[in-house]
Amino acid sequence: MFFLTSVVYYLTEFMKIQILFTLYNEGHIMKDFCVAGFGEVMLRLAPQGKKRFAQVIPGEIEATFGGGEANVCASIAMLGGKSRYLTALPDNPVAKAFAAQLAGMGCDVSCIKYAKCGRMGIYFAEHGSNMRGSNVIYDREGSTISMLAPEDYDFAGMLNGVTHLHLTGITPSLTRNAFESTLALARKAAEMNISLSVDLNYRKKLWNWEPGTSKNELAKRCMEQIVPFADIIIGNEEDASDVFGINAENTAIDKGELNIAGYVDVASKLSAKFPKAKFVAITLRESISADHNNWGGMLYDCRAQKAFFAPLAADGTYEPYEIRDIVDRFGGGDSFCAGLIFALNSDEFNEPADAIRFAVAASALKHTISGDYNFSSCSEVVNLMKGSASGRVQR
Repeated sequence: MFFLTSVVYYLTEFMKIQILFTLYNEGHIMKDFCVAGFGEVMLRLAPQGKKRFAQVIPGEIEATFGGGEANVCASIAMLGGKSRYLTALPDNPVAKAFAAQLAGMGCDVSCIKYAKCGRMGIYFAEHGSNMRGSNVIYDREGSTISMLAPEDYDFAGMLNGVTHLHLTGITPSLTRNAFESTLALARKAAEMNISLSVDLNYRKKLWNWEPGTSKNELAKRCMEQIVPFADIIIGNEEDASDVFGINAENTAIDKGELNIAGYVDVASKLSAKFPKAKFVAITLRESISADHNNWGGMLYDCRAQKAFFAPLAADGTYEPYEIRDIVDRFGGGDSFCAGLIFALNSDEFNEPADAIRFAVAASALKHTISGDYNFSSCSEVVNLMKGSASGRVQR
């Protein structure tokens, strides 16, 4: 009897270890955190493959959903973290279909505000190929979130139980109301001691809501009010220049030529400008063609004044992922944000060097997935971090 009892005990303990190992691989052993994102989600309409609109309209076109902050929340949930999406949508079946999809991915949608005014915005996405770049056409004027003012939301209730809030420069670019709502939410998060990340996300086709003011000047004025609340500032190789006039020397973005070392100086200047920030993260994209991008990132520790790059070659030098035959690059930066936030809130990847490796690997995988969302698990990201990039069948 003692022998049988011992066998059962050790088998039980072994099973516990196996379960814990599985949960770890799927990213479920985490600190107690909940990431909320606030912003506009849109209906995304895109021709399948690399076709152009003129080839498919009239005819079939693929309808999905996408939006910077929604993409982050979806990715956090797919990695195994807790997320909550905050937005305002019209009270109609299309909006409810979006909420149902996001909820099905594990994201909390209970705090979405449904209103009787406005509409869901639309964006048309046309994938580029080789020397032909991708193109985005916005149809989002009059969207619900662009119409509502700060007093229309219960921000305290929406943030109840949230430990981290993610905002971007996209929503403030829509209208004055959307900007003021984003700013009010950032202030409320600060009052509630909720950490905040801000992706600068400059969109040159937006920032049209103040006639007589240039897009860059309006973006600078607005983001200079939001970013001071940020604990993490995120941007790509262009954002700091477009929004704040902070440039990396010897960089020619249009030619796909980046002076990687120059972005340490960019991060240092952003850190000095916004002293609350603990980290500045920058994605590094070298666009060889629409199908071939070199992809990496940098995380600057503002307190230590030290930069960490990823991915790295065997000798420790920066060596970006060469992503060829890109499936879909839309949402790549958002998946980077999600990976970074997830890693910094984890028990295993919260050191800066590991966090940037995780974020870059997660976003590299997004380039292989159609749609805005990054349907990648924690274990898949970890495998890529470990060097498993052959694309072999997993049996």
